[in-house]
Amino acid sequence: MRQILVMGNWKLNGSKTMVAELINALKAPADEAGNVAVAVCPPVLFLGQAQELLADSTIALGAQDADVHTQGAFTGENSPAMYGEFGVQYVLVGHSERRTLHAESDAVVAAKFAAIQQAGLVPVLCIGETLEQFEANETQAVVERQLQAVIDHSGIQALASAVIAYEPVWAIGTGKTATPDIAQSVHAAIRGFLAKQDADVAAGVQILYGGSVKGASAAGLFAMEDIDGALVGGAALQADEFAAIIKAGA
Repeated sequence: MRQILVMGNWKLNGSKTMVAELINALKAPADEAGNVAVAVCPPVLFLGQAQELLADSTIALGAQDADVHTQGAFTGENSPAMYGEFGVQYVLVGHSERRTLHAESDAVVAAKFAAIQQAGLVPVLCIGETLEQFEANETQAVVERQLQAVIDHSGIQALASAVIAYEPVWAIGTGKTATPDIAQSVHAAIRGFLAKQDADVAAGVQILYGGSVKGASAAGLFAMEDIDGALVGGAALQADEFAAIIKAGA
């Protein structure tokens, strides 16, 4: 059985005070939901502080992006190899904000995915469609293209050591959430697409839902057969709300 994973993406939010308060408030809810894996992805500047705060916690640490290079003359980039020194386990790759605001192509995402795995970390591959693509019934074609780019680069077996996060772009930060049935249909289609290439990988990979998940909507999503947790944005910045999402998976 696949374990529920609840991951908070803090995006470009936080302060030293906020990081300490939020992490300390989440320790008990995470510990109490022993069958739910919990992770947080703070901005890179707070990874060292978060590592210290999480030393006595079951909460895992994640990062929001990584470069394809491990070192060198690449000003402003973050090395996946360096993340290991801060206890990072997960790294988001291909988030819709990176694909749109930074023009990251499927090829770039695939190269970053490989670099993250080569550094011994777990890539969280974000895939999903825009509102225009959703309304044009292109959801399946879009997510299959995004998945295939990674498979072509690293092979289907690479996904056995990764996490997939389906994030309908039209539901991110808008307050709109795909109904559990809509989300389930896409998750099932993703798993079916992978199963055509490797049934074992398809059966084992965690597929998270990432579109404006809240405490009130989490239980319905987690009850679906192919939804294995959530990649949480805005609600991850509110301890009570994120704790409710964790509890929904227990």
